[in-house]
Formats: sequence, C-alpha cells, structure tokens
Amino acid sequence: MIAVIQRVLEASVTVDSKPVNSIGGGLLVLLSVSKDDTESEAEYLASKTVNLRIFNDENGKINLSMIDTGSEMLVISQFTLHADTRHGHRPSFTDAGEPGRAKELYDHFIGFCRKQTSSDKIKDGIFSAMMKIKLVNDGPVTLILKSKNEYGK
Repeated sequence: MIAVIQRVLEASVTVDSKPVNSIGGGLLVLLSVSKDDTESEAEYLASKTVNLRIFNDENGKINLSMIDTGSEMLVISQFTLHADTRHGHRPSFTDAGEPGRAKELYDHFIGFCRKQTSSDKIKDGIFSAMMKIKLVNDGPVTLILKSKNEYGK
C-alpha cells in the first residue's frame, strides 16, 4: 500500500460535477492498494497516517497528529501510484491490486482510521470513479508513506 499524504487547508471531491465530500483543514490521502496487500498492511498504514505528527503545535513546530488537532481526512483511491514507469513511455499497472480486493482494503483502511479517530472526521471519494479533486495545500507538506511490504520491494 502506498499513500501520498498532503496537509491541506481544505479539499473536496466531485464526481460528474456533483459534490461527494469535502473537508476543512486536515489530510488529503491518495491511497493505492497493491496486489500483495493484506488487512494487516491497511491497518499499519492507517495507524501510521492518523498518528503522523505533521501539524504545528503552539510553538510552530511540526509536532501534532490529526488526532491531536481534531483535523479531518479525505481518502481518495489512486491505483496509479503503483505505476511501473521503468520501461517505455506507457505505465504498467500490474502491481496494482485487483479492483474487488483493492476496494475491500481501501474500505478496511478507512474503517480502521474511523476506529482510531472520530468517525465523522474521515471522509472518502467514490472508489474507481473518475473524480475531480480540489485542494489547498498547507505548507506545502506532502509525504509518501508505504506499508511494510512496499519497503521490501
């Protein structure tokens, strides 16, 4: 599993020009599931994400998590993060998870985040839909997190 995490002042997702979800300050998470991922990988990455200390404390130091600040999270499925671009000019997506299993693990990631935070703070897009994402990056602060199995590759 790979997550691109952006600290945002706001973010929203629309499908077919219709609003789906939006957040104020918090985290925009672009999440990709690989063909080798498990529930354990989803839980590891979810826990890492909600506890990631990337918000400023009262002294302006990056020292607080979204749980500490009461921030929101918007999770968007993004299978293209598993693109293999080493050969040619057309990306290969053979490392991305099969859609049915990827949806299960995407939902598991979101569910695990909701268990660790206030459930109304975690919002999502529509899995496999063509989405339009708007965001105002804060900082900018952008990090890439990987589940344990991604570090072995």
